[in-house]
Amino acid sequence: MSAPLLEKAAAKINLTLRVIGRRADGYHDLESLVAFADVADVLTLRPGADDRLEVSGPFAGKSGAVADNLVLKALGALRQRITGLKGGQFLLEKNVPVAAGLGGGSADAAAAVRLLARANGITFDDPRLLEAARSVGADVPVCLDPRPRIMRGVGELLSPPLELPELPAVLVNPGVALATREVFARFTGGHDEGELADVPREFDALIEFLTHHGNDLTAAASACAPVVAEVLAALKKLAGARLVRMSGSGSSCFALFATQREAAAAAQRLAADHKEWWARSTSLGAALGAP
Repeated sequence: MSAPLLEKAAAKINLTLRVIGRRADGYHDLESLVAFADVADVLTLRPGADDRLEVSGPFAGKSGAVADNLVLKALGALRQRITGLKGGQFLLEKNVPVAAGLGGGSADAAAAVRLLARANGITFDDPRLLEAARSVGADVPVCLDPRPRIMRGVGELLSPPLELPELPAVLVNPGVALATREVFARFTGGHDEGELADVPREFDALIEFLTHHGNDLTAAASACAPVVAEVLAALKKLAGARLVRMSGSGSSCFALFATQREAAAAAQRLAADHKEWWARSTSLGAALGAP
C-alpha cells in the first residue's frame, strides 16, 4: 500500500451573498464573495484496491450515512471520467459543523478530488477534475482551489483568485442544522446592492465595502431557526467586532475583527456565555489545501 496522502478541507465563508433570481430549473442564481478559514476537516487517503470511507471527529455523528457522503460521490464522479482511476481508504476527520453554511461537505468532496489527482498523477489543471467537482455539488468547484473568489450562477462561475487582507474572525454555530432548500422556501426577496466589483485589498476599505453587500438569506434563515438572530445579536455585542454576518444559508455566523487578539478574546467570551454553541477564533482568507 502506498504512503497515505492528506488534504485539509477548509471551511467556506460567504462574506457576501446576493440572490439574483430563480432559474427555470428551480435553482437560484447567486453572487457571493467567498473566503476560506483555517478551521478545517482533514481528509486522508490510503491508496489501495478497496474503496471505503471512515468518519471520525467531533461532528462525525451528524455527518449522515457514509454511503451518501460527498467524498464517495467525488470518487464516483472521477471514476466516470477517468478510466482505471485508483481509489483507496478515505479517513475523514469532521471538525466543521454539518449543514451549517460553512461548505463542509463540499470542501470534503473537493479535498477528495485533490487527493485522487495526487494519487493518480493527474495535474490539477486537468479539466476532468472541475467537471467532476461540478457534478457533485454547486459549492464544490469553489472549494477545489480554496482561495478568495467571487462565485456566480449556482456556483459554477468563478472569478480569478482575489487578494484579501487577513481577516481575524470568530465563527459561531448554535448547533442547529439548516437545509438550504428550507431556507430558500422562506426566502421572499433580497436587496439589490449591485454587482460585486473592485473588491478592496486593504482591511478598513474591505470592511466598508462589505457593509454595502450583505447576505440576502439572513431573514429567511432566521425565520427557519430564530437562534440565528440570537447569534447575530450576541456577535454584535462583542468588543471590537467590525462586521457581523451569517454565512451561506446558515446557521453559522461570523464576526470580523482588526486583530487576532481581539478575535481570540471574543471567542473566549462567547464560549463562556453560550456553552451550548460552537465558537472558534480563526483567520479568513487562507488557502488551506490549495494545489
